[in-house]
Amino acid sequence: MGQKDPRVDAYIARSAPFAQPILKRMRKVVHAGCPGAEETLKWGAPAFMYKGLLCGMAAFKQHCTFGFWKHALVIAKDRVNAQEAAWGQFGRITDVSELPSDTMMLGWVKKAARLNDEGVKVPRKPTPAGGRPLSVPAYFMSAVRKNGKALATFKGFSPSCKREYVEWVTEAKTDETRSRRLATAVEWMAQGKARNWKYLKK
Repeated sequence: MGQKDPRVDAYIARSAPFAQPILKRMRKVVHAGCPGAEETLKWGAPAFMYKGLLCGMAAFKQHCTFGFWKHALVIAKDRVNAQEAAWGQFGRITDVSELPSDTMMLGWVKKAARLNDEGVKVPRKPTPAGGRPLSVPAYFMSAVRKNGKALATFKGFSPSCKREYVEWVTEAKTDETRSRRLATAVEWMAQGKARNWKYLKK
């Protein structure tokens, strides 16, 4: 049998009032469709594990998200937009009425569990020869050039390390977040740190 995590109870309890019934319903459906699912927190939000990642959900100030880890194999392609994030295949959910029917969701949960039972992997898209060209915005380089140490670090990075910083900054949803991330990026690079330095083995 699956296992519930008290941290998920606490997460739901401190979520906005509109979000609580959404999260509770999705939690109930996941456990009904996959009784063996175990709860945990991933990236600070509730996630359901069953022989690997199964699905996850999250609550924000004005909306919730839910999605399957192997969404490309679980849900028909016409439901999956290429710009949707890992947990966001159902878009910005603001009310329980916006969720698919329980019957439909149960079918998807069972399919996701079956894929994990069978060890099916999501096929990776082939990487173009030479990799994707890196486009660095002028505002990014302008900020980096103002700090000699940061500039030297950035120039010395591998293409993948450069891309991690550039994408982190450019993918920010608001100007305020983008500016904050850029300032942090310059600070970290001035210290010789890669974007994900917190997770690198020492």
